[in-house]
Amino acid sequence: MNIRAIVTDIEGTTTSIDFVHKELFPYASKQLPTYVHEYQNDAAVVSLLQEIRQLINQPNADVEVLIETLLQWIKDDNKATPLKALQGLIWQHGYENGAFTGHVYDDVKPNLKKWFAQGISLYVYSSGSVAAQKLLFGYSDAGDLTKLFKGYFDTRIGHKREVQSYQNIVTELAMPAQDILFLSDIVEELDAAAQAGMQTIQLLREPNMITGTHAIAHNFNEINF
Repeated sequence: MNIRAIVTDIEGTTTSIDFVHKELFPYASKQLPTYVHEYQNDAAVVSLLQEIRQLINQPNADVEVLIETLLQWIKDDNKATPLKALQGLIWQHGYENGAFTGHVYDDVKPNLKKWFAQGISLYVYSSGSVAAQKLLFGYSDAGDLTKLFKGYFDTRIGHKREVQSYQNIVTELAMPAQDILFLSDIVEELDAAAQAGMQTIQLLREPNMITGTHAIAHNFNEINF
């Protein structure tokens, strides 16, 4: 396996699913109404709120309607891009204020450093916004890991179970698809990446996970190429 680049998922791959679902998401849900009210005239938030109005086809929706929509999206696990971007802004406050640090498994940092030292280009692809990705790795349990990554992708490149998304990443990386290794815990994501020509490895960090036809590793220490 000749690998020039590694693209890694976050949730269930570098980071505990519990951290995302039991700490990050509840924090964002709790803080969202206050945050939107306080920053509704901030340029970045104005743009996101307008994008939400377009998505729900209510161009004149007021802030209360938008907040209700966002909270429902969180309950539905809707991966709408403006929601993910807004969550990223809210989490930034949490990280900066020391409310939490970004969880990464113990085996992640040493292996990222090893691959980086080998000259492999490292990227992140997650449904969470690029801003949220940078915050998690910038304020991680293991310190600032952002210097190890060459780039980040979120749903603006495409959704994670669609082949076209991985074809778009291949185009962005400007290298043969077979030289790129994608790491994830989700079979459907790995299937899409494989259909785009990438190499794949499924991370099985949690018990009773659904597996497919992909190579398997239980942690980053088991990844060899």
